[in-house]
Amino acid sequence: MTDDDSRVPTSLRGLLILEALALSERPLRLSELGATLGLPKQTAHRLCTALQREGFLEREPDGRYAPGARLKSLAPAVLLPDHRRIARRKILERVSSALGETCNLVVPEPEGMTYVDRIETHWPLRIQLPVGSHVPFHCTASGKMYLASLGKTAQRRLLGALDLERCAANTFTDPAALRRELRTIAERGYSTDNEEMIDGMVALAVPVRDGDGRFLAALAVHGPLPRLSLDKAGRHLALMKSAAHDLALAIAGSSGGGTDDRTADGEDA
Repeated sequence: MTDDDSRVPTSLRGLLILEALALSERPLRLSELGATLGLPKQTAHRLCTALQREGFLEREPDGRYAPGARLKSLAPAVLLPDHRRIARRKILERVSSALGETCNLVVPEPEGMTYVDRIETHWPLRIQLPVGSHVPFHCTASGKMYLASLGKTAQRRLLGALDLERCAANTFTDPAALRRELRTIAERGYSTDNEEMIDGMVALAVPVRDGDGRFLAALAVHGPLPRLSLDKAGRHLALMKSAAHDLALAIAGSSGGGTDDRTADGEDA
């Protein structure tokens, strides 16, 4: 891109971002995209957000961007074998097969928790939450797991901004009760959704953390009652924690050096 990049149309800047990612051997940070293309970080963020919204990009659990489904359908070059994603899906398949239910990888975004990958159950009766779906923080196993991972100050600020809307019979709508629930989750290391988002559905989630213990994503399973109970899901907790560890290694293996654009959770006293 030339020094006079203000003359480059926004549509062309978007194509240049897609080209940079298609030619890269790994997902890229906003800072890397900006440096490569000579774009301010704010501009790169705005363009990547729009491209992600339309399905041309995917945002990885560590905050990097990778080609999305729509880009893959257009660009054969990005259909080369991706060993990182193959490994990730094999781990999800292992958990889904053991429980016989849908297994998800879920990351926090401004709109709520976002499904970035999943293995569907083979049962015809299932909860339809496709990849890219956003679900609330306060009434999902993955969302509460993320909230519980935050430092006290960050958690207090986010809880104060949330609309604790009742989504199902057991949704936490009282801030004090939700804070108590989050303390319990932090102590035991896993989270549940006991018919809190959808009546008749339960879920269990464990955190996927980086080498410094920071929250990257949640590994979650969900299913309808009475086919899946929290007791049944809990019997597979050791498997899920092991899978979360393997996912963290798979994610770390795809990441280069440098500073992540995602803000680390602060642990305030």
